[in-house]
Amino acid sequence: MDKTLLAEEIKGAMRSGDKTRLTILRLVKNEIDTREKDTGETLGDADVLAALKKVLKQTAETLEGSIKAGTDAARTEGLQERVDILSGYLPAQVSGAELQAVVERVLSQGGFAEKRDMGKAIAAVVDATGGNCDKAEVAKLVGARLS
Repeated sequence: MDKTLLAEEIKGAMRSGDKTRLTILRLVKNEIDTREKDTGETLGDADVLAALKKVLKQTAETLEGSIKAGTDAARTEGLQERVDILSGYLPAQVSGAELQAVVERVLSQGGFAEKRDMGKAIAAVVDATGGNCDKAEVAKLVGARLS
């Protein structure tokens, strides 16, 4: 996602009257604007994606807290809808056989063979997937392969 697409999505949400989508996309835009103001630089696509992930993480944590606290169902449903909306803008997560293939390739190309290399191997796999993977699953797969 880039800033142009984000602006178009905000306009689309305003036109359609989708208040939930509009609110959450404005949160992402606000995060981007704040980062640009703080750094004094124009953010690229990767930074926009990072801002999107940050807002998603914050919203998911709020949702989790809401579920644990047993707050009203309407609030929890609204938070879940926001998480679903944000997740729709993220690239597909690499998982299953595709992730296993990435792990195999990275371990063989990187020469990772021992448990002490686990941190570097995990970082290399996450890098190879562009951060679009479950790090816990990567750690499990890498740990199973290293001796």
